[in-house]
Amino acid sequence: MTHAPKADHRTNRLLAALEPDDFALLEPHLDIVDLKRGQVLYEMGDIVHHAYFPHDAIISLVNVMEDGSTVEVCVFGREGVLGLLSALVTREAFGRYIVQFSGAASRIAYERLNDVRDASPNLRQLIMRYGEALLAHTFQNVTCNAIHPVEARCCRWILAMHDRAEGNTLPLTHEFLSEMLGVQRSSVSVVTRTLQMAGLIQQSRGGITVIDRSGLEETACECYSRIRRIYQRLLPGTYPPAPSR
Repeated sequence: MTHAPKADHRTNRLLAALEPDDFALLEPHLDIVDLKRGQVLYEMGDIVHHAYFPHDAIISLVNVMEDGSTVEVCVFGREGVLGLLSALVTREAFGRYIVQFSGAASRIAYERLNDVRDASPNLRQLIMRYGEALLAHTFQNVTCNAIHPVEARCCRWILAMHDRAEGNTLPLTHEFLSEMLGVQRSSVSVVTRTLQMAGLIQQSRGGITVIDRSGLEETACECYSRIRRIYQRLLPGTYPPAPSR
């Protein structure tokens, strides 16, 4: 990982939500790092040494089963922080934290963040609100994976990535989508072909390009908008606004 000193820690919306005095307590301990697509930050059971506040990087927390199959439990972008909540007691990672999209993040040693949190009621409150949003987000994902069809779930997932990404083209492969959704690759191929025929996306070697966002929102299940409302209620201004591009 290389350092990018010119980046702004407050590109992360959770850090940007802090009052200047509270952010000043954190800033000396923050280090900006570049994360590469496919990089694994933690495997299940690893001791969490750092928390990461993503800027333009997007990281998934996935559960890995004994047979090697995976399914995404939660996703982290510039609206949040990863690694802290799973380290509250045992400091062991819940699952595999894997970088989906390359980009920068602000990193801080767990002990330093814990020290500042103890000294700052505002930071403590912000993290508690984020923890509640993340728990509700995960609860919704579990429900979605159990009852909604693959096409609706795929649309929800593409929209969530589009919210956090810098452009319309998302570097997603069928294999990666199948791993995140916990379904067969052939199922993803059928769904993406259907979405392309409907004019909602365009597939290419570069990934998936969002063509008709409104159409994707109409095809997605209710979970997408419900998750957005959770963040908007608990952490106003931190969840990325729906792209107008």
